[in-house]
This record gives sequence, C-alpha cells and structure tokens, in this order.
Amino acid sequence: MANSAGSRKRARQAEKRRQHNASLRSMVRTYIKKVISAVEAGDQAVAQEAFKAAQPILDSSVSKGIFHKNKIARTKSRLSKQIAGMAA
Repeated sequence: MANSAGSRKRARQAEKRRQHNASLRSMVRTYIKKVISAVEAGDQAVAQEAFKAAQPILDSSVSKGIFHKNKIARTKSRLSKQIAGMAA
C-alpha cells in the first residue's frame, strides 16, 4: 500500500481510471458482438445498421486510448469485409 498522501491519491485515481476504462472496453466489445451475431444470423441489413452504430464507438475508444488504432482498424476492416461478403 502507498505511504505518502500523494501516492495514496494516485492509487485511488488509478483504480478509478482502471474501472472506467474496463467499462468502455466492455461496451466496445458488446458493439462488436452485435455486429458479429447479425452476420452469423445472415441478416445483412441488421448487420449493416449494427456496424454503422459501432463505428463511432470504436473510433472514440481509440481517441481515448482504450484500444490501439491498428487493432480497431483491423476489426472494422474484418467486420466490413464480412458484411460485404454476405451480399455475394
């Protein structure tokens, strides 16, 4: 446990930030799962709408530092490729 007042405060802040980041990470994963489940169900319109709703959430998670930009870019690319493949 931290000894000085400053380090105790820092520990409190770190814990609060960790919980907030975990919440945001969970929300992003939920949006991704909604798109994946719509793709697996074979409903392209629903998948497209879910992807459209997920994109700004994914991008904001990058700007907040929750995920690396390349990970989100890769995820969006794979999801859009799956949705586009449903039409064929």
